[in-house]
This record gives sequence, C-alpha cells and structure tokens, in this order.
Amino acid sequence: MTEGLLQRGVSLQRFNTFGLPARAAWFAAIDAPEQLATLMADPEWRLRRRFVLGGGSNLVLTGDFDGLVLQVRISGREPVGEEADAWLVRAGAGENWHDLVRWTLAQGWPGLENLSLIPGTVGAAPVQNIGAYGLEMAERFQQLEAIDLETGAAVTFDRDACRFGYRDSVFKKAAAGRFLITHVTFRLPKRWRPATGYADVAQELEARRIAQPTAQDISDAVIAIRTRKLPDPARIGNAGSFFKNPVVDVAAFAELAARFPELPYYPQPEGSVKLAAGWLIDRCGWKGRDLGPVGVYERQALVLVNRGGARGEDVLRLARAIQASVRSTFGVELEPEPVLL
Repeated sequence: MTEGLLQRGVSLQRFNTFGLPARAAWFAAIDAPEQLATLMADPEWRLRRRFVLGGGSNLVLTGDFDGLVLQVRISGREPVGEEADAWLVRAGAGENWHDLVRWTLAQGWPGLENLSLIPGTVGAAPVQNIGAYGLEMAERFQQLEAIDLETGAAVTFDRDACRFGYRDSVFKKAAAGRFLITHVTFRLPKRWRPATGYADVAQELEARRIAQPTAQDISDAVIAIRTRKLPDPARIGNAGSFFKNPVVDVAAFAELAARFPELPYYPQPEGSVKLAAGWLIDRCGWKGRDLGPVGVYERQALVLVNRGGARGEDVLRLARAIQASVRSTFGVELEPEPVLL
C-alpha cells in the first residue's frame, strides 16, 4: 500500500543544514496531506517512531534514527481573507520561509520583514516560534492546520492553543511529535509600523541614509546584516543560533551587572531580564575557537559550525564545553535552540 512512498535506509546528511551524517530507517516525503492517510493505513504505522522534518535548519542529528522521518514538502501560498486591519495569507508548510517573506512584501503586505533570511520552512516557523530583530512569528500568526499522527484527524490550532513562548511552542513540548503541520495562516497588519528598535537594524538604515523605512527597506537591511554576521549553510554547515538568549530574574541580573557593567541586557515585560548569549560565549573566549571538527563562528559566537567531517557527537561535545564555561563564569545556564535528534 505504501510502495513508492516509503523508502528504507535513507541518508539524512543532505536534509540537515549542519551537514551531519545519519540515516533514517524509514523515510517518506509528504507533498500532500492525503499521503498521510496512506501511511497510517500501514499496519506497522503505530510501531514506528516518527519525526517530522522541515528544512533541517534547526536540527542536530546525534545518530541514526530507527523510526520514520516524514519530510514535509507541502507547497502553495495564497491570500485567504481580508479584515479591516489585516490581510490573511495562507502558506503550505513546505514553503521556504524567506521566499514567503519576500513574496508577501512584493504583494504589498508588510509584517514579516524583520524575519527575512531566517532559514527553514513555513511549517517549522510556529514550532520554534522563530524571531529576530524585535519580532516573533507569534505576533503575525493567525492559525495553523495539522494532522494528528495518532488519529489521522485534521486539527486547527489558534494562537492560544499553540502556547507560544520564547523560541518555544506546544509542538516542542506537550505535543512534540504528535502533529504534522500542513498549512499556516498569517495575519499581516494594514496599520503597519516599522520595527527598528534593534541597534543593528537602526545602524544599517542610518548607513543607507533611510530615515523613514518601508517594509522592503527593513527586509533589505536585515538581509544585509544576517549575510555579514551569519554563515551560509550552503558553504559552512550550521544550524543558525545554537543557544537561546537566557532569561534571568532581577536579582540575578543585578549581581551580574555589578560584576560586568558592560553586559548587554533586554528588560522583559514581566520583569525578568534577557541576556545576550553570544556576548556571554564571546566573553568566555570561544569565538573563533574549534574543538575537533566543530567550531564557534568567528563573526558570531552564537553559531556553531561544521569545519568538515563533523558528527553529532562532536557538536554536542563543543556545546557542553561552552555551557560549562558560561556556567562557571556567569552562573547562567545556556539552553540549546535546535532540536537534538
């Protein structure tokens, strides 16, 4: 029944931007939701472990996977509604995220420009609640459609049901592995205001002599910044920002600020304080250093890179060494951002 859809022993090296070697015992590329019904009719469906794969840009493969990898390739993007203050745009989960951002801007629908050039797919965006330069995807989210991999039922999640947090959602915790996202709908504001609060963006616009930026201007600025600071996965294997920016309470921040007056920080609405993980790592002397075939990118301490021939265990060894340094120096715990499989 699943002949031609299921593949055995597939290498995942080209399906993860870190370029790490691993194999999936079973693999299926999903181009349409209906294909899941075919797979779920297989008597062995419930016996197999499952992992839903997007663009592999936020993934560290720590070894072979003995279950079924479902690669989501569902395409399509279209306007699906208009309200007094917003446009509603729906996209297939397999669409390239950056391509979607640029397409919405070309249609005259601003709102996603600060998230330009983030690697990955549309379906992965709500799982991670991607964010950059003062904007999180959750702020532009309307709803998503998914298939329950336990029951086969089609399910719709609104923003509350997704339980978005900082680089987090229900799909990374309570619902991890249970749902395959097929489509995401975004709510793009008609009463748009530029988000230029981050220093890098403001400085880039100033260098370009743009005082009143359009959404396209901001997108172009973000692309320029990310291109300068972050390695291209097509040239140097990486998974983007490897650690989340840690959040500490006011007392812990006060103690750190007394010891390190130059410490960058970002007050949060609920009273906590977010710290810059890249600064902490850099201060510990890791920027540009290698540990075996994996290193810390010389232009951005938040990014770990594959210097060639790295395996998942090499990435984990470097990550743990960095965590230990930051813990020893600052008393702060760093949490990995990518999914470790």
